[in-house]
Amino acid sequence: MKWYVVYTKPKWEKRATEQLTKFGVTCYCPMIKKVKQRSDRKIKVEVPLFDHYIFVKLAEKDRNMVFHSPGIVRYLFWLGKHAIVKDQEIETIKEWLKHGDTAREISVMQYQIGDRIHLNSGPFCEQNAVVKDITKTHYVLILESLGYVLKVKHL
Repeated sequence: MKWYVVYTKPKWEKRATEQLTKFGVTCYCPMIKKVKQRSDRKIKVEVPLFDHYIFVKLAEKDRNMVFHSPGIVRYLFWLGKHAIVKDQEIETIKEWLKHGDTAREISVMQYQIGDRIHLNSGPFCEQNAVVKDITKTHYVLILESLGYVLKVKHL
C-alpha cells in the first residue's frame, strides 16, 4: 500500500479524514496549533498543516474509495502520475510535529537563492532542498522530496 495525496474542499481536511477512517481507509491529516485573534480574545485552535491536503494509504485497486467522502475533490498528481509519498516522509512530518517549533534550528545564512542544500539537522534532517527566497525574517526552502515549500524563521 502507498500513501497518496488527496485534495479536499476548503476546510474539509478534518471531516474528510474522519469520514474516510470510518470507511476503513488509513488517513493522516497533520495538525498544528495556531493562535487566532478573536474580537475579544486570543484562542488556540488546531488547524491542518497543509491546507486542502490529506494523505491516504491505500492499495492501488482501492483508490476510488476516497470519493465516498463528499469533501474529497481529487487526487494530487506529480509529473502526470498520482503523487506518492514515502513512508519515511510521513514519519518525518510526524516527528517534526512531535518536536513542535524546532524548525528554528535550520540555518542557511551562507547560501544564495537557487543553491541546492542537504539539511543535516532539525526536523527535516536528511532532506534535500532548494533555497527559493531569503527575506529579512525568513528563508524559503523547497523540499524536493515532498514537493512543498518550507518557510523558516531566521535565528
